[in-house]
Amino acid sequence: MNNEWEKDIGSLSNIKVFSNPNNAPVTISGDAANLKCIGVGTDAAVFQSLTAPAYAFKVYAQDKLDKVKNEAIVYKQLGDSSIFPTCFASYDEYLVLSYEEGKTLYDCVLQGIHIPKQVVNEVEEARAYIRSKGLNPRDIHLKNIILQNGKAKIIDVSEYTVPGNDFRWEHLKKGYEQYYHLIDGNSVPFWIVATIQKWYNQRRGNSFSYEDFTKTILKLLYKK
Repeated sequence: MNNEWEKDIGSLSNIKVFSNPNNAPVTISGDAANLKCIGVGTDAAVFQSLTAPAYAFKVYAQDKLDKVKNEAIVYKQLGDSSIFPTCFASYDEYLVLSYEEGKTLYDCVLQGIHIPKQVVNEVEEARAYIRSKGLNPRDIHLKNIILQNGKAKIIDVSEYTVPGNDFRWEHLKKGYEQYYHLIDGNSVPFWIVATIQKWYNQRRGNSFSYEDFTKTILKLLYKK
């Protein structure tokens, strides 16, 4: 056994991940005493190894396994960069990644933890770096960015081969610049954050207006 994570391979066979309709989070079947679920997305779940805590396993849903190899290729193309996790290996159903400590920006908003402007600047620099590697910086949002020792860490690179601009980061950056001072240092109730997220996902499309959307959100915030 050459790698510390290999001791968990047997346990991973006890866990299966299944996707759900309407872009809902995945469902996990089975468990393992030496693995802790630390994140759930629409395509995969992430588990930290408790026997080798420096490592995490991103386990894909059974009908999304084609994305494993694709994401491994993206990590290889990105190369060595401190703003992304390290991908140590890929298997049929999962990736072996570095475990990254810190709060997501989503949790920072919920808990009133200050998000420095430097983090926004670092994400902008990362987007330029991604493009320089021939990739497309999509799906960059609050749940995919960790505040780690005052710096940004982007933890999901799975959509960087998908064409087109989803404008998620552009809208978040503009919102940060214009309105973050209104909530900075204050915890925002989960129901408000979840409602904003739901409305944004429902309205996003060709006719989406950032200005109209933010007016609606400001009305919601001042009614809390």
